[in-house]
Amino acid sequence: MRTMKNALLIALVVMLNINTGFAQNSKKVKKLSDDERMEWWRDAKFGMFIHWGAYSIIGGERDTKIAGGGAEWAMDKLDYTIKDYEKFPEMFNPQLFDADAWVSMAKNAGMKYIVLTSKHHEGFGLWDSKVSDYDVMDTSPFKRDIVKELSEACKKQDIVFCFYYSIVDWHHPQAQGNLYPNYNISQHDDPSVVNPEFPKYYENYMKPQVGELLKNYGEIGVVWFDGDWISDYTTEMGKDLYKYIREIQPNTIVNNRVDKGRTGMDGMDKEGNFAGDFGTPEQEIPDTGIDSDWEACMTMNGSWGYKPSDNKWKSSEDLIQKLVDIVSKGGNFLLNIGPDGYGRFPSESIRRLNAMGEWTQKNGEAVYGASASPYEKPSWGRYTKKDGVLYAHVFDWPKEGTLKLHKDIKIKKATVLTNSNTILKSIGTSREVLLDVPMLAPDTTVSVIKIELAD
Repeated sequence: MRTMKNALLIALVVMLNINTGFAQNSKKVKKLSDDERMEWWRDAKFGMFIHWGAYSIIGGERDTKIAGGGAEWAMDKLDYTIKDYEKFPEMFNPQLFDADAWVSMAKNAGMKYIVLTSKHHEGFGLWDSKVSDYDVMDTSPFKRDIVKELSEACKKQDIVFCFYYSIVDWHHPQAQGNLYPNYNISQHDDPSVVNPEFPKYYENYMKPQVGELLKNYGEIGVVWFDGDWISDYTTEMGKDLYKYIREIQPNTIVNNRVDKGRTGMDGMDKEGNFAGDFGTPEQEIPDTGIDSDWEACMTMNGSWGYKPSDNKWKSSEDLIQKLVDIVSKGGNFLLNIGPDGYGRFPSESIRRLNAMGEWTQKNGEAVYGASASPYEKPSWGRYTKKDGVLYAHVFDWPKEGTLKLHKDIKIKKATVLTNSNTILKSIGTSREVLLDVPMLAPDTTVSVIKIELAD
């Protein structure tokens, strides 16, 4: 009798759990307008890109050879066969990986979102995929779901979690290899090279994997695609994929590489052609910005993936000025980190993150939520604007103690952003507005003057 009661109790608990789960899953998410959906991203301005995978073990080196360009392309650049390369995912065991520490470093640097490479061109996944065994849970000895740990750490620290997914896959047979002598021949976007198996890879592998990432790891801020250049991937696939993503998570943002690199809102450009939600200039800052939402992605040295031989690091001052330059043109800055195979950020990256954090902590008001400059670029730096306030970001501090502003700026009150107690005097001339500033720059990298505008 007791056994029967216990069985009935267990059945009741199971039914309650099923009903509760169904109720939660069936709860509809409010679909935001495009402007509402993009609002957090437009305000965030600064994010962290993380390129991490089995290539992080290699470091861009094979015997005496060093891969040219980014070390994340080691499989291709160092001429590994698919079979030879598979030993690296089988070795991937980053015991020093600490998701909370990674997110803390991003947050302390002033970054508001993180984009992790869930799967790069090598095809190795950093989550527990049921579609494939070529992932961190099945192939590697690590047996920890990296996407899960990082997404949970982001949620705890109020950082928006996003993922990158490569359309290119050098490992999957239907995406490349068994059809060509060179598994990466399609990277050249040669229309004469046709892969009849690619649609099967898209429908049965790529699309379901993207679905897993959207369904199993909470709210996703951005889905960031790459590899759109290959001839086998079509605009029709991009349209289908964009629609699929928005059906699962209606408020998720998708970059323009879901298609062939065009820009626009809600999947359409100004001519009504398919695109993505924002543009993605890579390793460059457009001279005048882009007439739509955009995000510049950039490395700290020359490589996206971990590459110890690459010592050409951008200075902290340069990176801070790049952040300001991008924001002044209406864009976001996605700055990359390439952790090593143990799960450590390079010390050079950490030092630069710390410097950027010190600056954004003092001057973030002039960055977050700011809009593009209404004026042409001044010789001494950049402008940003927000809520009736103009911010003058001074790269080259005037030695004579006079900052020359655009002549039609009407000042109500001007102060150094980090010292609101001292009001700066100004006088207008026929050619410019002259602002008296301290003889010594308040900040050694970028000093910010807060100008409250008169009505």
